[in-house]
Amino acid sequence: MKKRTKLLIASITIVGLTAAGTGVALSTNDDDATDRPITGPAYEQATNAALAHLGEGTVTETEIDDEESKYEVEVTKDDGSQVDVQLDESFNVVSTEADDENDD
Repeated sequence: MKKRTKLLIASITIVGLTAAGTGVALSTNDDDATDRPITGPAYEQATNAALAHLGEGTVTETEIDDEESKYEVEVTKDDGSQVDVQLDESFNVVSTEADDENDD
């Protein structure tokens, strides 16, 4: 093969590998891809604790082993706003935060 052809093939290979690596890096930064919903008896305890703390609303999403706590319960309040309620292993509220969908 000519030297120019070899350089062209090497360049294309490098660009392809770089693009693939970027795709993997971007896909691993997607928190939603690794979310695990709360299930079983823990679901009932977590949702009851979150709703009791807020006093109103509907559970719209849950997550176990959130980066901020053991359990996270997302609640849509009666006024349409959303709140994330963080719970520890014993289902005690450790924090609440307004959920702004525009954080991304």
